[in-house]
Amino acid sequence: MKKNILSLLTLFAIFPVIQAQEIPLEQLETQSISNSKMNSKSILENEIEGIHVDHVALGDDKTQVDTYQEGYRTIYLFMKGSGKVIAADKSYEIVPETIFLPNAIDHIKIETTPSETLHYLKITSKLTDQDIMDLKEFPKENTENVYYAKFTDCKSYTEPIKSPNTVSRTILPNKIIPRIAMGTVQTTGPDKVGAHEHPMLEQLFLGLTDNDCTVYADDAQVDFPEYSVLHIPLGSSHSVTVEEDKVLYYVWMDFFKDKKGEEWLKTHNQDEDKDHKKKK
Repeated sequence: MKKNILSLLTLFAIFPVIQAQEIPLEQLETQSISNSKMNSKSILENEIEGIHVDHVALGDDKTQVDTYQEGYRTIYLFMKGSGKVIAADKSYEIVPETIFLPNAIDHIKIETTPSETLHYLKITSKLTDQDIMDLKEFPKENTENVYYAKFTDCKSYTEPIKSPNTVSRTILPNKIIPRIAMGTVQTTGPDKVGAHEHPMLEQLFLGLTDNDCTVYADDAQVDFPEYSVLHIPLGSSHSVTVEEDKVLYYVWMDFFKDKKGEEWLKTHNQDEDKDHKKKK
């Protein structure tokens, strides 16, 4: 008996117990805040190298000024509340589900609408030396001008892993910030996003209004509610399911290891038919 126990202990020493993989998820606090406050909280810290995410909540009729940081690029995803962004003496209307990139503009001012709290993610990417070189090769209108879009105005695409009932949109094409692209996925259950892997990129999901689905990664799974952020474990086989009459609606954020990895985006086929119907 003692011999068997010693043998097991020896095996554990040689082959440590492997911890079950988890899907890191953080729920955002989106309740109204005091009129006199601006709250900012780091989300999923140190999950992706070179990427920092803050959830910012601006109280009723408040203003936030952000300045340009050399060697960084910043993305704003507005998800709840309304207001405006002023950049280079121009005003941009902010409503829920709007994306804004100041690019190289020196500073911007974010103002909330009276009686509302504005919630957004501020995503900061640290540029590598190669990123800085690649930026010089991008079209100047992509890197020097503001990028601004409401999600519903963005181009749609199809993908083999999604059903015909799914509406997917590219809200941030690549070649604006090196190695970054973003989009949305929206459908009503029963439906799913089929299992797939992409070891060439890190990925975050942001649950939008009414999102209520389940995310799987290898043997792990997690309930994915609205106004939450999760990290897909790198290289995992992952999928998403939504039950009958429930909603799947989230932003995917792709952070590629290198520009070669962006070949993955070729699996997205622009849906000219849906875009044409939208413009009618």
